[in-house]
Amino acid sequence: MIILGGSASTSLAEKVAKELGEMPAEIEIKRFPDGEKYIRIHEDVKGKDVAIVQSLYRSPDEYIFEYLIIADTVRDMGASSITGVIPYLAYARQDSRFYPGEALTSASVAKLFEAAGTTSVLTVDCHLHRLGDVSRVFKVPAKNLSAMPSLGKYVRENLSPRNPIVVAPDEEAEQWAGTVAKELDAEHTHFTKRRIREEGQTSSRLELDTRNAEFKGRDVVFADDIISTGGTIAQAARACKKKGAKRMFVVCTHPVLAKGAIKLVKAAGVSKIIATDTIPSPISKVSVAPVLAAALKNSS
Repeated sequence: MIILGGSASTSLAEKVAKELGEMPAEIEIKRFPDGEKYIRIHEDVKGKDVAIVQSLYRSPDEYIFEYLIIADTVRDMGASSITGVIPYLAYARQDSRFYPGEALTSASVAKLFEAAGTTSVLTVDCHLHRLGDVSRVFKVPAKNLSAMPSLGKYVRENLSPRNPIVVAPDEEAEQWAGTVAKELDAEHTHFTKRRIREEGQTSSRLELDTRNAEFKGRDVVFADDIISTGGTIAQAARACKKKGAKRMFVVCTHPVLAKGAIKLVKAAGVSKIIATDTIPSPISKVSVAPVLAAALKNSS
């Protein structure tokens, strides 16, 4: 299998290739003075299986277009198959219409990927609101992998939580909290988030219903797929602190991290924030490369 890394995921592509005992293929990506991109693949891909690693973060529109160019080029060069390895799949949350005329952007992105020659897709802890599974977004085979077992293992081996309880900041995150709790042999619970949606605007209100869980003197591990502003985690952390929680940690797959997010979460009493490298960040301590490589190996 040939591994190609887009400019968003050069380092991750190298790690995936290493896990597979390969070297990433050489790809040249540069920008012309007018802003257009030049892309050249320095590898014969004819008749070969190709995996394109490209996470869609911070500048998702740019990275989507770059992926499309790479995939289309690889198809023209005669690749046998093209797997889109998209650790962070942007626009996944836009999977249903609330008002007439709203774009179903997740479906639009999927159609573009397929039109460019993508024959299968791998992503990690994809955040879908309504569809439930990424295989319902794409027509080609698509698999949603999880980094939560790896994050749970990291917490167990490096932070040694005492009598831990794993907490999801809302109902949607309970699936991830459950996975981490299993790794820690701990119980888990969740808070309830109420979304208030008005034309063009969405706000949230946390209802601190923790199902009468006991927090006093216990270490708390918050688990979620994405940390963006950090507001929800910070609010949940303050509530747990009031209930007597001792040390508090946060694990997340995708550290989107709006400006000030880490500071906000730590100010709420969280001592460690651990994320993966789907998005490079100062808190990316766990790599998803082994999970991605295993999935690629199983599909070949």
